[in-house]
Amino acid sequence: MENTGDKNDEKKTEKLDRKFYKEELGRLQIELVRLQDWVKKQGLKVIVIFEGRDAAGKGGVIARITQPLNPRICRVVALGVPTEKEKTQWYFQRYVAQLPAAGEMVLFDRSWYNRAGVERVMGFCSDDEYWEFLRSCPNFERMLIRSGIILIKYWFSVNDDEQENRFQKRLNDPTKIWKLSPMDIESRSKWVEYSKAKDEMFSYTDSKQSPWWVVNADDKRRARLNTIHHLLSMIPYKELPPQITSLPERTEGKGYVRTPFDDQTFVPEVY
Repeated sequence: MENTGDKNDEKKTEKLDRKFYKEELGRLQIELVRLQDWVKKQGLKVIVIFEGRDAAGKGGVIARITQPLNPRICRVVALGVPTEKEKTQWYFQRYVAQLPAAGEMVLFDRSWYNRAGVERVMGFCSDDEYWEFLRSCPNFERMLIRSGIILIKYWFSVNDDEQENRFQKRLNDPTKIWKLSPMDIESRSKWVEYSKAKDEMFSYTDSKQSPWWVVNADDKRRARLNTIHHLLSMIPYKELPPQITSLPERTEGKGYVRTPFDDQTFVPEVY
């Protein structure tokens, strides 16, 4: 008798069919637009956190989520290194400034969990700062949830061979080499340290009220579809009737004389 679990696992190692992926992504993106309309209509406040290994595919998922959406409703927050002034502030302060208002979705491409990950592993924070974060973070998130914010946290997991493969592709692709930062290069030698930091972080911040949802990101296409499908399932929504169902007839402007083409500066038509 065949081991069904092993067979399924073996099947999942095959790359997802591109045609199926495109069709399913298109269907899910239509649902994302419906979710966006619902969030706006109901005045919901949504935070989605994306964390995980370098090159695990967080950016690709975020790009597919935001592609069909209105940037005034769904925005991405990817904060850089804190300024000298921000380093003296309460740790969560600069993230609080980015929280959603009613009718908004905010996607954090890395978040306050930097303290439990890169800052801890690379020595950018003290032991006291690190342990204070682990103690205060659950309380901070409970406070957000009590205020009415919908908080969803994703951790993207990728094996070390696949991560190395993606690093090599970035190194040899002129359009992606910018994604390789000095921090990424240094993290290659600290795989175990990052694993330990992730386990410690989960032990403090993975709760029933604010759980971590782990995404198997070894296959980018599957990871994108699975994440979007799950996100849609986390926020009950209904399809709203479209606000515009037809376009009015264009009226001709009487007395309007168009500016001569020779008076305008056009982009050269190279193609």
